[in-house]
Amino acid sequence: MWITPEEVLLANALWVSERANPFFILQRRKGHGKGGGITGLLVGTMDVVLDSSARVAPYRILHQTGDSQIFWSIACGSSRKEITEHWEWLETNLLQTLSIFDNDEDITTFVKGKISGIIAEENKSKAAQEDEDSGKFREAEQKMRKLFGMPGEEKLVNYYSCSYWKGRVPRQGWVYLSVNHLCFYSFLLGKEVTLVVQWTEVTRLEKNATLVFPESVRVSTRHTEHYFSMFLNINDTFKLMEQLATIAMRQLLDNEGFAADRSLPKACKTLKNVSALKRDLDARAKNERYRALFRLTPDERLDGHTDCTLWTPFAKMHIVGQLFVSNNYICFCSREEDLCQLIIPLREVSIVEKADSSSVLPCPVSISTKNKMTFLFANLKDRDFLVQRISDFLQRTPDKLWSDSHPLALSSYSGSPSPSTTPLSSSLPTPTGAAGEPSQGRHYSPSLPTATQGLLRIYQKDDPEDHGPKATKEKMKEESWNIHFFEFGRGVCMYRTSKTRELVLNGIPESLRGELWLLFSGAQNEMATHPGYYAELVEQAMGRCTLATEEIERDLHRSMPEHHAFQNEMGIAALRRVLTAYACRNPGIGYCQAMNIVTSVLLLYCTEEEAFWLLVALCERMLPDYYNTRVVGALVDQGVFEELTRECLPLLYEHMQELGVISTISLSWFLTLFLSVMPFDSAVLLVDCFFYEGIKVIFQVALAVLHANMDTLLGCTDEGEAMTILGRYLDNVVNKQTVSPPIPHLHALLTSGDEPPPEIDVFQLIKSSYDKFGSLRADVIEQMRFQQRLKVIQSLEDTAKRSVVRAIMTDSAFSIEELEELYVFFKAKHIMSCYWGASSTAAERHDPSLPYLEQYRIDLGQFCQLFGALGTWLCGTHTATLAARHFRLLDSNKDGLINFKEFVTGLSGMYHGDMTEKLKLLYKLHLPPALCPEEAESALEATQFFTDDDTQQGEEVKEAGEALGSGDAEEKKEVKDYKYYLRMWAKEKEPKIETIKDLPRMNQEQFIELCKTLYNMFSEDPLEQELYHAIATVASLLLRIGEVGKKFTNNGAKKSTDATNTQAPTPAAELPQPEKEESNGESSSGQSLVCKALAEAQQETPPQQTSDEEVKDDTSVSSYSMVSTGSLQYEDIADDTVLIGCAGDQQRRGSTLDGDWSITFEQVLASMLTELPLVDYFEKKGDIQARMAACKMQRRVERQVSSSSDHELAQLST
Repeated sequence: MWITPEEVLLANALWVSERANPFFILQRRKGHGKGGGITGLLVGTMDVVLDSSARVAPYRILHQTGDSQIFWSIACGSSRKEITEHWEWLETNLLQTLSIFDNDEDITTFVKGKISGIIAEENKSKAAQEDEDSGKFREAEQKMRKLFGMPGEEKLVNYYSCSYWKGRVPRQGWVYLSVNHLCFYSFLLGKEVTLVVQWTEVTRLEKNATLVFPESVRVSTRHTEHYFSMFLNINDTFKLMEQLATIAMRQLLDNEGFAADRSLPKACKTLKNVSALKRDLDARAKNERYRALFRLTPDERLDGHTDCTLWTPFAKMHIVGQLFVSNNYICFCSREEDLCQLIIPLREVSIVEKADSSSVLPCPVSISTKNKMTFLFANLKDRDFLVQRISDFLQRTPDKLWSDSHPLALSSYSGSPSPSTTPLSSSLPTPTGAAGEPSQGRHYSPSLPTATQGLLRIYQKDDPEDHGPKATKEKMKEESWNIHFFEFGRGVCMYRTSKTRELVLNGIPESLRGELWLLFSGAQNEMATHPGYYAELVEQAMGRCTLATEEIERDLHRSMPEHHAFQNEMGIAALRRVLTAYACRNPGIGYCQAMNIVTSVLLLYCTEEEAFWLLVALCERMLPDYYNTRVVGALVDQGVFEELTRECLPLLYEHMQELGVISTISLSWFLTLFLSVMPFDSAVLLVDCFFYEGIKVIFQVALAVLHANMDTLLGCTDEGEAMTILGRYLDNVVNKQTVSPPIPHLHALLTSGDEPPPEIDVFQLIKSSYDKFGSLRADVIEQMRFQQRLKVIQSLEDTAKRSVVRAIMTDSAFSIEELEELYVFFKAKHIMSCYWGASSTAAERHDPSLPYLEQYRIDLGQFCQLFGALGTWLCGTHTATLAARHFRLLDSNKDGLINFKEFVTGLSGMYHGDMTEKLKLLYKLHLPPALCPEEAESALEATQFFTDDDTQQGEEVKEAGEALGSGDAEEKKEVKDYKYYLRMWAKEKEPKIETIKDLPRMNQEQFIELCKTLYNMFSEDPLEQELYHAIATVASLLLRIGEVGKKFTNNGAKKSTDATNTQAPTPAAELPQPEKEESNGESSSGQSLVCKALAEAQQETPPQQTSDEEVKDDTSVSSYSMVSTGSLQYEDIADDTVLIGCAGDQQRRGSTLDGDWSITFEQVLASMLTELPLVDYFEKKGDIQARMAACKMQRRVERQVSSSSDHELAQLST
């Protein structure tokens, strides 16, 4: 490419001049191309280690004038072809012009101006760059695509210098981290190593330090492990690897590709070696940490953060921490954990002002809220800029964030718009009847009892007031919280301190439980910014009949049936509305078992709308991926729990692993937050802690349960005994402070012996969990979740693969191992469509509701690639045409996509069918629908021909049916019993087995296409000469059979003009042998067309690559090829050449198709069987293992070379 002229002082250092003229020099980098020796090896090694641009552009053109020692670099190229084009342009357009100038300075000025003008024109013609990547980084991206054969759609995120360990020997080089691949390249003294790993194949990614691999990163796939070390900054590299692997796992889980953030603000300056994608991922990581820390919505984006101090009136001191500003919130977190945390929604802010600075309080900012609270921040580094940013966000914050006239686009659980969601209707009024009941046709109204208060309050309002010690304890709790509200504030702007945690651990009073759950979970913010959303969602969702609503109806009466609130229609109806509304909001999750149990508990303490937003917070933020179709989140946390058990209780872990108990018991604990395994009054206290602390408290309590039963569990001998012990323990965890009437626990009360089991106080259990396992940190849990997520999702993928193989193995002749490998290739092509673009979106190709066998589909382009790599019928340039026909044949529903079962069916016919099956498949590939009209001019006529036959047969059946119906009408109508209809239904369900007699006839145009395909198939076979003679004989014989059959058909048609049924064509076995005189003009016409087609096919065959020393002799060309080109006369053809049976003049005169000519598959098969080479060819079994091995070898290349030529680099890139 042309580059901005740069001065070069040492033109010949490390470069070799290849061409020169008075003004320009074309040079090649030493170590590239032929030769080079030791110097070339050293230069190539230096280029790789130092990341020289010469590695990606080993050719350049310099400008020089006269005897000047100063050179100007004006062009560079990655290949000889590219640089030669630039050189020829210079010779053609500039040499003659430059010879006119007298002054060397004028020549240089003119050349520099011309080159700069060309670059400006090129930049003007290109679309505006969407990123601001530095030139150095764009150069590295080009290098990656060249070295690893990546398409332009593959984006490089970053690259790092490191060592890749091959055995015990490190190879210094560069690791390239792109959106979808991890790539490594090294070139040291002739030893070249190239590695490509898809992120979707990674099963484990960890950073460790051992004696063998000092501070290294281990990347594991299903079959291999790769070690990388000697990073300049291993922590940053590993974090980026984690992000990219997480994106890949999300792609496997949701089938969605990576989408760059186009709204990312531009960088103040172009950062060296930092791409826009790297900035995007860094911003995403910060946003995720920020949202997780303060429980904010998925669309919240961090604008910036700064160190500061916060004046705390309750402690009368300034607390050091960080201030975070985003588009809707101002948040503060103390440097010391749990000392103070603050969330101020901008919708609540009334005044932001700069206070007076002093030595005690430098650079203060005062923020006042609408509920009369004032927050004072000080020690701000750039106070003016901060105030300006907050003012900007305040101006964008509308007074009313949501209105009924604004349609809401339903968002998926990942926080990104889902293609399967639709906006809510914008004009749904909310009328109510005179009595406050919802009007007819409305499913939800603010006048409903459950719209204003929780179910528990509704059912306890008539109970007599209790003045016992439990009620007194409850009132004391309420008073403690009221004092806390007075001191620390109430609502979203409340100071959250260690005192808050103490109150939560002591139990939230029932009257405040709903309010505080909303506050601590962040659901209150979502509800405040979306008024009316739930009501509209209910109206849209209710009345629909989907798989989710059917499952909801089935589980409604199983949701806490022991509680009187769900023993009547009010509670059941409220539960139905909340679950159905959420299934409509998030069709990606829909409904999952255990959601009903959690939601029923939420409804006891909250209104319907509050319960809905709490469910949103649970499913989409606090328990991510817990309630999707494969409960991935719960399985991930189950793995984390096992890892924590191994670290905290190693002896018990070993024993429990032998029994296989941990994975059995823990899933229900996490899915229902202990609500299904513990008495309700006790479990609800764990829910209190969960909404404040997050998933950490569930891990702590689970570990405390195992620790409390460790001695007993160590004595267990089987899984059932261990489950009995744990079940009995959890059944007897009691809450002695509850004021609610006792609720019978439907869990089976597991007792042993006559003595009742001891009761365990839930407050003691929670306190014990904090004392023994309170050191668990949220960031450590997230790191463990990442490791387990890789393991769980890849395990689920393996399970899906085994399910698919089991479902298809009975219908396929491939072995289990071959089917599994084919599934891997097929899935890889499907996944590539997610990030490298395709004719249809990934959502259209992936339907999770379908069986695993039909979930993933590929389009025509991807099938052609797989066909070329794995197919046995490769026809040179004709391969793509044959693959397209094969795809159309397999695409039974005509949606432009085929699933794995259809793909295997197509391959199985080529590899494992006998000769008849293979020929039948080949025959079908040259009939509609496989043969499209664009490929054959008469395909439309052929379709009409077959359609007419089908229509005629259909009319005959219809007439027969009408006659039969009239006969039945004349007789008394006979009432048939159910057995008759069962037999008819069974007969309809029986698969129709296709026989060779069911195949339609083939016309002359289709036959010519078949001959072309066969010719191309044989062009690379070792026995191509014998096969050419054989197919020539068969083609000639079939042409004559078609002529004879046409005469029989025509005569028969004349004799039976008055009959209703036409005579069937004579089968091939009964046809007489054609005589010489039957070779009339029509026959010669057909044969000439075959000759012409085969000549075209020969021209389509790619020429063999030959060197000057290996020129083929003329005699190596087959006699059939010579005949097909029309270069010989009839009298020159040998006796054994039987393709042409007529005179050459007649052959050349015939050029039109015979519309009446046709043959059957039986005739084709019978003719093929007469030739032994054809029989041997089609009876030969293919070796798919070898083809799959060749495909896998392309992913990783390692070879030793003395130098790297362009040809070798081109091979490497593939």
